[in-house]
Amino acid sequence: MISPPAGARIWIAAGVTDLRRGFTGLSAAVQTVLEQDPFAGHVFVFRGRRGDLVKLLWWDGDGLCLFAKRLERGRFVWPQAESGTVSLTRAQLSMLLEGIDWRRPARTWKPEMAV
Repeated sequence: MISPPAGARIWIAAGVTDLRRGFTGLSAAVQTVLEQDPFAGHVFVFRGRRGDLVKLLWWDGDGLCLFAKRLERGRFVWPQAESGTVSLTRAQLSMLLEGIDWRRPARTWKPEMAV
């Protein structure tokens, strides 16, 4: 994936979105529903009803970019809220796009002694 600038925030649109929408429809949803500026350089993530498809909308400074990912097996982990936004870190976005539960990542190893 093309990486957004360091200052860009990543926003998940809670609930489901009609993913038949393209650039215009999703940027309108960012403005009206999420009350954000789609041209601010932030990444906005939308999920469809079935949960196996997400679309990311991002302004890279030259134009809007629209990325889509569909999981062949499983569903994307999504917040339980029906409306609003959730902010993610880059690491959480990476886990989300891999189909991993980004809400509670488990450490596989914990050090026993420092010395």
